[in-house]
Amino acid sequence: MELRQLRCFIAVADALHFGHAAQQLDMLPSALGRHIRLLEESLNVRLFVRSTRSVALTTHGHKLLEEGKKIVAEVDALEVHFRCQGRLQARTLRIGAIDSAAIALVPHLLPAFRHACPDVDVRIIDENKTAQLLPKLKSGQLDMAFIRPLKESDPQLTTRFLLYENVVLAIAERHPLATRRSVTIENIDTLPLIVPARRERPHSHDVTIKRVLSGGA
Repeated sequence: MELRQLRCFIAVADALHFGHAAQQLDMLPSALGRHIRLLEESLNVRLFVRSTRSVALTTHGHKLLEEGKKIVAEVDALEVHFRCQGRLQARTLRIGAIDSAAIALVPHLLPAFRHACPDVDVRIIDENKTAQLLPKLKSGQLDMAFIRPLKESDPQLTTRFLLYENVVLAIAERHPLATRRSVTIENIDTLPLIVPARRERPHSHDVTIKRVLSGGA
């Protein structure tokens, strides 16, 4: 039994849906299914009862979920402990950031940080999407990252809220709405929109869809 397989199992067991769990883990459903199959083969038990409409835990699955969460929590706590100890001794701060933060936020913060910690070498080594930065942060490739808000708290991470971002509408210059000083959600709720793919930019996608469907609420 591998830790990766156990994390995959817990995700499916909590969601009781392979597609939703795969999306949460940012992996293909086929890859997730392979991890579950290998875990069941290594334990020589069935963990799920699957049908075309539902997924349910077996008795063995319920037991593994209970004990598996304890194991993962202990491993996560251990990783956080040693990662923090390593960072206290490090003289290089490796930063990752989403594109908007790399352009508009980080450059304004660096002078103050360098003034407070002149002996620390700051390196922005990855400008990427939140979904791509999180695995690197957890694995220790990054020391900190400026990301979009997480839907759920992660025991491996310590997060701090920094600021809200403004939502901007880009529209063709010849469009009738282009001459207006302000535009409401109601003005665009019937227009075709170019929305980021959820797999690539889940936060931007969800915020856009939620605002349009709820009328900006």
